[in-house]
Amino acid sequence: MAYSTLGYIDAVKELAASVGMQMPEWQPPSAQEAARRERETDLYGLMEKAMDFYRGELKKSPRAIEYLKGRGLTGEIAARFRIGYAPDDWQALKGAFPQYEEAALVEAGLVVQNEGKRYDRFRDRVMFPIYNARGAVIGFGGRVIGDGEPKYLNSPETPLFEKGRELYGLLHARDAIRAAGQVLVVEGYMDVAALAQHGVAHAVATLGTATTPVHVAKLLRLADALVFCFDGDAAGRKAAWRALEVSLPLAPDHKPIRFLFLPEGEDPDSYVRRHGKEGFERKLREAQTLSQFLLAQLRAECDLATAEGRSRFISIAKPHVQKVAAPALRLQLTNEIAQLARVAEGEIDRLLELPGRPRYARPAPARVRYAAPDSPEWSLLYSVLCNLSLVEHIDAAVLAAERAESKALLAIRDACREFEDEPSLGLVLDRLQGSPWLEIVLRAHRYAEDIRFSAEEAEIEFGEALVKLDLARRKKELDEMRGRGLASKEELRAFQEKNLAYKRLQGALPSP
Repeated sequence: MAYSTLGYIDAVKELAASVGMQMPEWQPPSAQEAARRERETDLYGLMEKAMDFYRGELKKSPRAIEYLKGRGLTGEIAARFRIGYAPDDWQALKGAFPQYEEAALVEAGLVVQNEGKRYDRFRDRVMFPIYNARGAVIGFGGRVIGDGEPKYLNSPETPLFEKGRELYGLLHARDAIRAAGQVLVVEGYMDVAALAQHGVAHAVATLGTATTPVHVAKLLRLADALVFCFDGDAAGRKAAWRALEVSLPLAPDHKPIRFLFLPEGEDPDSYVRRHGKEGFERKLREAQTLSQFLLAQLRAECDLATAEGRSRFISIAKPHVQKVAAPALRLQLTNEIAQLARVAEGEIDRLLELPGRPRYARPAPARVRYAAPDSPEWSLLYSVLCNLSLVEHIDAAVLAAERAESKALLAIRDACREFEDEPSLGLVLDRLQGSPWLEIVLRAHRYAEDIRFSAEEAEIEFGEALVKLDLARRKKELDEMRGRGLASKEELRAFQEKNLAYKRLQGALPSP
């Protein structure tokens, strides 16, 4: 799971496949799903062939080779990242794909079809292959040679490639990330390659898009610390603020998230070439923490010397602090805000509209302050929030469809299914923003914090709740059989067998 950055199920599948075994599915794939998987397999082969073509073309292009040398990259780094070159030709890919008219080339994002004409998407660009966690090519980033626009051109969204989920260089950086204990996020492919060239190998890049919650969750699973590195200009600070906003609900207490801004006119590529590895690592140690960056940005918008400025400071800080799920980090932030706004600590929680202070700060757990629903669906809900892996066992067929808890459970299940890897609770809560079931999910989350279930206790509670739902279904079936009457011996025998199974299942539950 750690080495390939895979979820548990995908990791087991990959290990099984490596020794020629196939893991059974929870349920047989539908015809549409089977067709989709087969189609994806075809597209993987297509992308691999295109990468080989671009790599071959790089060897034939003195201009592209000189460009890479001018950027300080060696042949070893170019080979490691499998960098290639797309010739300055409208239909160069015909050299790799004689069947240039096939639809798969358009589907894979290699060819553009416009008003009946076909032409290569990438022309006269240095090509950077983008890999998924398993090492398969899923897309490309093309860097223009010279001053053309756009500077970087990425593959479009395809069945294989979704920019908001993938990171450039992650496949190559995994070992270095573990060794360094941190991951560095930069903005460009060339930055990743240049840093690797100078021995800073734990860097990855977003793919021409803003940082997403999926990026942050994926990297926090891999590393003990996360550092975003941006240019010091207005665009860099805007990108950093977006990264901060998506990081707030995901930031854990034990893994710091930091922000580094390079001097005006510098990027990681130019900075590491100018100052070397040691100079870059010295700069890295200057990175601001998430809380420092947040408070500095908020303070810059307010005059803390006036009552009105301090009032505004609390107001604009409120939505950001409310997003923070890590209890110790939220406590430290609220204390800092209270001090800067000259507000008593006892008042700041009320002004920021925060729940009570973390339970561990008290000598004993507080009693739940509201009447929790007494239903198996409620038990399932707070158990899932204690142990998110249980979400795979939610079955809509056994739930009482009219209950809000049931609808919240299905909303959590659907949110989890949107992620390729196992999501964190913060990621799920972020995805449920705007959902009508978010309020009951948050109530259940607070209840789960109050009772302090371990993952194992949650699993036991979840199992017992499923048994109770099954008992309710069986009892309803028995009542209906009684209501219809047991006129024949066959009906009586069927009733007795079902009743016996019901009694046995009832006996499996622990005594209240």
